[in-house]
Amino acid sequence: MSKKTTLRKVLRYVKKYIGLMIISVLLAGMIVALTLYMPIIIGNAIDYIIYGQIDFAGIKTLLIKGIFVVCATAAAQWIMNVINNKVTYHVVRDIRAEAFQKIEILPLNYIDSHSSGEIVSRVIADVDQFADGLLMGFTQFFTGVITIAGTLLFMLYYSRPITLVVVCITPLSLFMANFIAKKTFSMFKQQSETRGEQTALVDEIIGNEKVIKAFGQEGESLDRFDEINVRLQNYSLRAIFYSSITNPATRFVNSMVYAGVAVTSAIAVISGQMSVGMMSCFLNYASQYTKPFNEISGVVTELQNALACAARIFALIEERPQVEENENAVTLVHTNGNVVCEDISFSYVPDKKLIEHFNLSVKPGQNIAIVGPTGCGKTTIINLLMRFYDVNSGKIMVDGTDIRDITRKSLRTSYGMVLQETWLRQGTIRDNIIMGKPEATEEEIMAAAKAAHAHSFIKRLPKGYDTIIGEEGGMLSQGQKQLLCITRVMLALPPMLILDEATSSIDTRTEMKIQSAFAKLMKGRTSFIVAHRLSTIQNADVILVMRDGNIIEQGNHEELLAGNGFYAKMYHS
Repeated sequence: MSKKTTLRKVLRYVKKYIGLMIISVLLAGMIVALTLYMPIIIGNAIDYIIYGQIDFAGIKTLLIKGIFVVCATAAAQWIMNVINNKVTYHVVRDIRAEAFQKIEILPLNYIDSHSSGEIVSRVIADVDQFADGLLMGFTQFFTGVITIAGTLLFMLYYSRPITLVVVCITPLSLFMANFIAKKTFSMFKQQSETRGEQTALVDEIIGNEKVIKAFGQEGESLDRFDEINVRLQNYSLRAIFYSSITNPATRFVNSMVYAGVAVTSAIAVISGQMSVGMMSCFLNYASQYTKPFNEISGVVTELQNALACAARIFALIEERPQVEENENAVTLVHTNGNVVCEDISFSYVPDKKLIEHFNLSVKPGQNIAIVGPTGCGKTTIINLLMRFYDVNSGKIMVDGTDIRDITRKSLRTSYGMVLQETWLRQGTIRDNIIMGKPEATEEEIMAAAKAAHAHSFIKRLPKGYDTIIGEEGGMLSQGQKQLLCITRVMLALPPMLILDEATSSIDTRTEMKIQSAFAKLMKGRTSFIVAHRLSTIQNADVILVMRDGNIIEQGNHEELLAGNGFYAKMYHS
């Protein structure tokens, strides 16, 4: 994404606050006018003192004017800063909100192919960097440009030769600022990308600290971090080095401007064309004229960083969302659980085939077990049934309707999922259980917990169902987390179930009780069970044996054993 494109996108967000921006510009004009009027007051005061008898009455009048100008300038500056802050953080709020909304509708293949730390870095760190640059731009850019224009007009009014000297030297400063700006943008972009990579690594390491310690990977983790850290250091040093040249370079040019004004105005004073007070006024103008160049060059540097960060967040915002639902999408109300997969093919990567010409017909209330070696496509089938991914060809139908013609919410509400990986959010035990049924009564919650054999351990917690747990379950064991997820499904009682290694982290005694509870729960409900322990799926109505994305065997437990095929080998092994 080019700088111009990024800048246009930024202006699109700023456009919503055009009224505040106009007020800010008007205030900037007022501040500049008052600031430029102050040297005239000072120059007149000098003339009252130098020539003849000191005019105390005139000086008193100028002093009152000066106090009024200073107070008015300070008030206008404060109001302008408040407005600029408001616009900046409203724009940042809008961008973050849009980015988070986009994350909610991004297809899962984007989330799967980007680390969570890198995405978090875009939404948090990059937007913060962008805010800093934008705020500096609003605060200093407007006043700087207006100060330059206003100073030139005042100087041109009082002395054209001196103004000509200033105008001739100025382009050198602009050339330097432009040269450095072009250099720094790509460097700040690399810095921002590497910072995102570093955030992703830190997030990954902190989230898997137990695994790292268990496998003695501390040294390798440090090496990976050091490598990224060194790259970030190099990019940052280069970016900061070039951006740091800006200020001394423009200060050198500004000193040349000041010296040129001083020499030409001194000659004018000696020749009687200008008073000493007016010379003082011009020297003040020279300082005020050159000061914005330093500020604007700093702003330009910050803007390069801000635009580099903005480009990354806009790239996220403009990612292609998941396929939109059809306008006439059906809402499932009473689902029978009749599921048909008709000649479906799917692969995560186009050139690597996974599932091809898959066919399946599930009658309402049937228990379907899916078994097979790792990577054969078992979990992929679940992803397709839930429409986390869309099939490449063929179609999946629920109760005779293509799931692409069903609203995602009603489709997913019709399924209850218990996965091998648990998901719990920060809040009370009760909050995590009622996620699928917010209106559940206390009796219903406790009944579901008892059915899932979670009630006993919940009651032992400090505050029972009101115990607050942290993100990902806090200090609960993996088995306790899984029992809470099972309780959640027991409470919701959806018409269809998906159990993907649902009891993998539970002890054998509890697993037997859970299997009994699941047997009651699955009665009359279409259920899909993914399992590696074949002992847990012997009672399934139909067992699908998968290999390389295809069903190679199909039948119940006894039939498959009698066939002495792949399933029998898996079972006996």
